[in-house]
Amino acid sequence: MKRSYPSMPPEFLERYLSLIGVQRRKPTVDALGELVRAHLLQIPFENISKLYYQKHLGLRGLISLGLFLDGIERFHFGGTCYANNYYFYQLLADLGYQIRLCGADMSNPDVHMVSMVTVEKRDYLVDVGYAAPFLEPLPRDLAIDYSIVLGRDRFVLKPRDAEGRSRLDLYRDGNLKHGYVAKPEPKQIRDFEQVIADSYRTDATFMNALLLTRFFPNRSIAIHNLTVVESAGAVSRIRTLNSRDELAQAIHEHFAIPADLVLDTVKAIGPLGDAWT
Repeated sequence: MKRSYPSMPPEFLERYLSLIGVQRRKPTVDALGELVRAHLLQIPFENISKLYYQKHLGLRGLISLGLFLDGIERFHFGGTCYANNYYFYQLLADLGYQIRLCGADMSNPDVHMVSMVTVEKRDYLVDVGYAAPFLEPLPRDLAIDYSIVLGRDRFVLKPRDAEGRSRLDLYRDGNLKHGYVAKPEPKQIRDFEQVIADSYRTDATFMNALLLTRFFPNRSIAIHNLTVVESAGAVSRIRTLNSRDELAQAIHEHFAIPADLVLDTVKAIGPLGDAWT
């Protein structure tokens, strides 16, 4: 399969593996699962970094790999779907996995990206950029729905349709909240240039809302605007914060991102919108 990106510099590859605490192994389902879990447990979904780099560096496109790794090391950043999923795709490809970078439709076409990996003759969906507890590769060769439940959220992956697409639905408190349709056709990162640029528009979702999520083996913590949600098993505990100062402290407490950096970033945002619209 034709490569859609330059190879990751060896020192960056080793640095990336060190950050998620995984050693290089031959591609297998078990090794893929180890990589997916490690990434979800070590690197959060968050858009503080997006807002911070846009404000201080004028960033309007995909963050560079070096800056992505620097942010993880220096500030405990992670990223949103484009950085988390693209660089994880690149890492897996450089480790020898048979992998495709694919687009996923939400309210508009190809506004999300995922990876589809073929290993040991099975096809898997890998998504470390959806703020979701996908700690294992998700099988695509399904006969029935595949469900993951954590707290008030239930994620349902449907069997592939006649065109080979995989639908993923998020139900929150029993109601359909969000979702996407992942398409199997391989993409190149340049195919996402415009949608990434659009994600920095003044009216874009992650310019007007905060969402941070990190996972642990059996639980998660999410901060959505002024709400903190701690989930374990099928139970979620929800706490409301009273101010952006409290928000900065909560993000520092749970994500270790410096509170002064957070406060400087979030004070520049206007009214906070819904990240899941």
